[in-house]
Amino acid sequence: MTPTVVFDTFGNVAVETNNVVPAAYALALVVMGFTAISYGKMVGVIPSAGSAYTYVRESMHPSLGFLVGWTSLIDYLLLPMVNALILRSYMEALFPDIPGWVWVVAFTAGVTGIIYLTMRGTSNVNMILLIFSIVVMAVFVVMVIVQLVQGAGAGTVASVQPFFHPEVEFGAVLAGATIVCFSFIGFDAVTMYAEEAKNPKTMPRAILLTVLVGGAIFLVAAYFTQLRFPAHEAFPPEAIADSTLPEIGSQVGGIVLQSVLTAAGFAATLASWLASHASVARMLLVMGRNGVLPKRFFGYISPRTHTPAFTVVLVGIVSLAAIAFTLDQIVDYINYGALIAFTFVNISVIAWFAVRQGRRRTPRDIINYIVMPAIGMALTGLLWVNLDDHALIVGLIWTGLGLVYLVFLTRGFRRPVASFDENQPVTGFNKIVEPGPRSQI
Repeated sequence: MTPTVVFDTFGNVAVETNNVVPAAYALALVVMGFTAISYGKMVGVIPSAGSAYTYVRESMHPSLGFLVGWTSLIDYLLLPMVNALILRSYMEALFPDIPGWVWVVAFTAGVTGIIYLTMRGTSNVNMILLIFSIVVMAVFVVMVIVQLVQGAGAGTVASVQPFFHPEVEFGAVLAGATIVCFSFIGFDAVTMYAEEAKNPKTMPRAILLTVLVGGAIFLVAAYFTQLRFPAHEAFPPEAIADSTLPEIGSQVGGIVLQSVLTAAGFAATLASWLASHASVARMLLVMGRNGVLPKRFFGYISPRTHTPAFTVVLVGIVSLAAIAFTLDQIVDYINYGALIAFTFVNISVIAWFAVRQGRRRTPRDIINYIVMPAIGMALTGLLWVNLDDHALIVGLIWTGLGLVYLVFLTRGFRRPVASFDENQPVTGFNKIVEPGPRSQI
């Protein structure tokens, strides 16, 4: 979870919600909270390296689990591209005379080259970058408060306007929440540490706290930013389409804050890119090794660098598509895969506890294992159906391709589908220690 992403998508969400970005984050936090509780329940009974794929496979059916995993793969593949898009927007704001594609090619080549040569954990570096980002955000909030007291923006530090005003429609807030749920992607990576936890009972609390603390950071930043910029017309259209972070920094603190805020966003985004690129390359390798994907290509490890050379380069090629897209377009595609995964984790709770174990006879069991996950499922599904039409079409096509591929793998469902563990050790592979597949923390 990258704290500065709240500034990247702020302009786009302000347009969608009619300038109530904090309301969108509040709604998304409620949805993610219910889903985090469901993740906590499932990690308690399936304490292996958890994921939606694993939970659906074990609680319902391996084939359905494969389809959920395949659908989730779309957001794994596109996350490095998102980082490329964000860095491109930063550099375009600082160096407007240089074409954006130059930055995409340069950064993609650099990141791909680093991952190609070595794949190592970056948790300590990420922690430093995280602290740096939060400190910069705190300085930003203080500067905004001073300006608000002096009459800038809404002219007050206490107002309900960022959450509600007469022109607000719930459907618009729902659409905004669908976009900002992208900011929460990564909290589920906590489940990857289930086997290492000294006390497995801490896992549900850790997952929920990750969502609540991250959501609190997003809410505070969005609230004061909305007060400072009550209308999205304050931002140029090109910034709204890509990233409003440089523009926000410039208008609040001039070139100095723009540079510092951009540096914080740049550092966090680059770290996220390295982590996501390495993680998806590794996941594709594991799928190749287990026969889920063609082994000759996806299971190949370079004898010289001991890294999955082909999958690393493939992810780099996908990242180059950042030349042709904007951030608001790609966010919807990523959210399609993530929301499908979140929806099925809630369904898994009902399937495992209420159906398979029959825990539906007492009021407490009904609330814990039917009502709460059903609410989470309904809320997540509500966000899912509010995705952009193009994202739904592309996502459904991707899911359809997965179904066709599943039929091929199982020879018409006559043999079991291969399974894989995203954190499975791979011999001869420079291990990725931390962070997890979609996490920076």
